[in-house]
Amino acid sequence: MLKVDTLTLHYGQSQILHGISLAAEPGKVTAVMGTNGVGKTSLLKAIAGRHPYSSGTISLDGKPLEHLNAYQAARAGIAYVPQGREIFPLMTVQENLESGFACLDRSERGVPAHIFELFPILKDFLQRRGGDLSGGQQQQLAIARALITRPRVLLLDEPTEGIQPNIIQQIGRVIAQLRDQGDMAVVLVEQYFDFTWGLADSFYAVTRGAVSLSGQAGEIDREALLEKVSI
Repeated sequence: MLKVDTLTLHYGQSQILHGISLAAEPGKVTAVMGTNGVGKTSLLKAIAGRHPYSSGTISLDGKPLEHLNAYQAARAGIAYVPQGREIFPLMTVQENLESGFACLDRSERGVPAHIFELFPILKDFLQRRGGDLSGGQQQQLAIARALITRPRVLLLDEPTEGIQPNIIQQIGRVIAQLRDQGDMAVVLVEQYFDFTWGLADSFYAVTRGAVSLSGQAGEIDREALLEKVSI
């Protein structure tokens, strides 16, 4: 289990996160929702070692992860798919996938066959440059690259942003399949309400850097959640 306890984070003199706590369990999708600018991406960056947090704790399976950097977080089993995807545009799909090897031992450096089962289009495009892919194809590549690191926690930041509907459906199926495998916790930051409502097992609504509503699927009120995460 990934557990975040009373996390605070600053950018300079501005406090962005105000004591956020959440838990993400293997075999479940944990949704973090809210309008733009409330701190959702900052939360993921703190968990992924992309930005130092000011106070609080992040732990994995009960072991505190002491202010990790991005490499240490990846080695610990935390994979991050950022908003905007961050594909290397001049590198091929194959090279982009292999960039995920950096946090793996040499014996583990390979592209597992199930990656191409999840995203068949990537096998056909291995020698195509990342920058030549469509937005939806780049999103698939970004998720595939994260999965190559064999994560225990997968952080997804706005995976449906700017993606055509048929690819959104495919990404939803992939997330559901990863959840159903039972060995990975998925943390999903997303503003597409219906997509998230249909996938997530638990919900955290964030308002002004703090959790304003949380609950489990089947228990949390849909309209109350929608009101919290809408403009």
